[in-house]
Amino acid sequence: MSGVQASPLPRLAVLCSGRGSNLDAILSAISAGTLDAEVVGVFSDKPACTALQHVAPELRWSAKPGDFPNRASFEQAMGDAIAAARPDWIVCAGYMRILGNAFVERFRGRMLNVHPSLLPRHRGLDTHRHALEAGDREHGASIHFVIPELDAGAVIAQVAVPMQATDTPQTLAARVLVQEHLLLPEVLRWAVAGRLHERDSTAILDGHTLFTPRRLEFAE
Repeated sequence: MSGVQASPLPRLAVLCSGRGSNLDAILSAISAGTLDAEVVGVFSDKPACTALQHVAPELRWSAKPGDFPNRASFEQAMGDAIAAARPDWIVCAGYMRILGNAFVERFRGRMLNVHPSLLPRHRGLDTHRHALEAGDREHGASIHFVIPELDAGAVIAQVAVPMQATDTPQTLAARVLVQEHLLLPEVLRWAVAGRLHERDSTAILDGHTLFTPRRLEFAE
């Protein structure tokens, strides 16, 4: 119909520090038409990270934290760049720096993180090694809201990966990553459709409090 403009797509800002495989999962879902959104910026603390190469130059922002007087000034600059992109959601997809309180509160309620464990188990780094050392029967990935406390925000959804007797941290990481690439676009579909919110430090999906995370299953 002439004169009718399409509604603007929900806008995603993505924070990365490495290869950008989860960013690729987002971009692939968008290209396939299964995620109605657009990536309006990729932001990194590592100017040489390959994730930046996955989007057009005008969508890239990066800086070395060491070039700033302190962490707060670096995060202020990155936060200003993110705000200028006007994202609806901010996705930490392999961003390897702990974010300060001021930055987190600036975007609270619309910032999500992908974490490679079944939270609240194994917060922080080296999750695959910790899961093996703990003798866990299953491992996996979680998507949660970001709050100032590390990996402690309300968990929205998880996917589990059974442990195998022959697993090493490397083989386990590879299997979990495959599932992360399926989990993240699914949760983002909820977010961009207006189905997902944070309220009183809890995750709300379709108007209902998630007292436990949604457990999703995908074909391997």
